[in-house]
Amino acid sequence: MNDHRPRKHFGQNFLHDGNIIAKILNAVAARPSDHFVEIGPGHGALTRPLLEQVARLDVIEIDRDLATAIEQDITDPRLKVHRADALRFDFESISNEPASLRLVGNLPYNISTPLLFRFLDHSRLFRDAHVMLQKEVVERMAAEPGNKTYGRLTVSLAARCQVESLFIVRPGSFTPAPRVDSAVARLTPDPERRGRIIDESAFDKVVAKAFNQRRKQLGNALRNMVAHEQIEALGIDPEARAETLDVDAFIRLGNFFAESSGMLDDTDIEDHPPG
Repeated sequence: MNDHRPRKHFGQNFLHDGNIIAKILNAVAARPSDHFVEIGPGHGALTRPLLEQVARLDVIEIDRDLATAIEQDITDPRLKVHRADALRFDFESISNEPASLRLVGNLPYNISTPLLFRFLDHSRLFRDAHVMLQKEVVERMAAEPGNKTYGRLTVSLAARCQVESLFIVRPGSFTPAPRVDSAVARLTPDPERRGRIIDESAFDKVVAKAFNQRRKQLGNALRNMVAHEQIEALGIDPEARAETLDVDAFIRLGNFFAESSGMLDDTDIEDHPPG
C-alpha cells in the first residue's frame, strides 16, 4: 500500500509518526463497545491500531485505490470500507441513533472547513470527534472573541459543541510533509448549548451576514435583518464589530431574527467561505 503516490487533488498527506499516532489514540481513549467512523484512512496508520480497540470501524475513503488496498490488507469483519466523498456521505446509513458514533480523521486541508460544517449538520449522531487539521484552522475553531482568527467557523462550532485544541503536529510526521503545522482538536457536541438556538437556519444566516463584511459595524452589517434599536434592546452594541461578540450574543440575535417577520431568503445571504 505504501507505494501509492499521494494525489494532490485529494489533499493527501499520510501520517506515519508512531508517537503522534499514540498521542491521538490516547486522546481518543477508545472503548471496546465504541463504533468509530474514520475519514481519510490513507494507508491505515491509525486504522489498524484503532480497530484493535473498538467494536466497529467504518472508514470513508474517496481514493478508490487506497480503499481497495485497505480492504485487501485488513481482513477484519469489524471494518467496513466506504468508497465515498465525506462531504456527501450519508452518515445515517451507518447509524441513526443519537450519540452512537465517534469520529476520527486526518482531514484533507483543502476541504477541512466544509467537512467541519458537514459534521455540524450530522453532529446529533456523534458523541465526539477527534480531527487533525491545519493549525490555523484549529486556531480559528478555538478562538476567543476579539481575536483576529475569531469568525463564522468559531461561532458556528461554539454554539453547538465544546471545542478543544489538543496538540500540535509538525510537518515531518507526514509523507509528503505539508508546508504548515497541523493540530489535533476535539469536538464534543453539546445538545444543551445547541438547544438554545430557536432556528438554526436563522442563526446561521445572522452569523454569515455579520462576518461577510467583518469590518462593518454590526448595525450596518445586519441592517436588512435587525434594526439598530432592536440590537440595542438585545443588550448588544450596534456599533460593535462581529469579531467582538460572544456566542451568546449571536444566539440572541439569531433567535430574535427567527421570531421576527423579516426572515430573508437564502439568496439574500451570499455564499462566502467561513470567516
